[in-house]
Amino acid sequence: MNTPTPIALPTDLPDAPSAAQDEYAMRLALDQALNAQLVGEVPVGAVITHMADGVPQVIATGYNRPITTNDPTAHAEIVAVRHAAQLLGNYRLPGCTIYVTLEPCAMCAMALMHARIGRIVFAAADPKTGAVGSVLNLFDNPKLNHHTHVQGGLLADAAGSMLRDFFVERRAAIKAARDAAPNAELLPVPEVIESDFGAWG
Repeated sequence: MNTPTPIALPTDLPDAPSAAQDEYAMRLALDQALNAQLVGEVPVGAVITHMADGVPQVIATGYNRPITTNDPTAHAEIVAVRHAAQLLGNYRLPGCTIYVTLEPCAMCAMALMHARIGRIVFAAADPKTGAVGSVLNLFDNPKLNHHTHVQGGLLADAAGSMLRDFFVERRAAIKAARDAAPNAELLPVPEVIESDFGAWG
């Protein structure tokens, strides 16, 4: 597997550099979400940064791939974590921040916990399956052995619009197929189960 060359985030961004760098990284995650959408996956993207010489660098990216890879664990966060761990040569990622366009589910939150991720920044909340604040917050559970800083809502409108548009288009395509062959029995096709993506489905 080819690992990406780390990309330094801009250090000359105006006003509050850390907030500007967060926004820049989330915009990269939104680009990853678009990659998912282009291959028919739910548009969720993730970017992982790591501090190097005081500068956050993008070391890994990922986007949703469960349908195209026939892998139910291939959520954007998991894909990015796997790439970051390979690049750093360590399954622990304590000095890293993950930027993800949708609040992590329980599976992804636990993977981030096991990776000892330093910080989680997400865009859109997921009121049906979100596991870092919406439905539950695994990182607030005192019985679990790792806690991290979680920030939600960064570019939430952009991420939410992308998710809503995806599901509107998906429903329209299904309706068009049914209307084109009203008497035909439509066989189920591998597609997104909308309830898996909370309020966005």
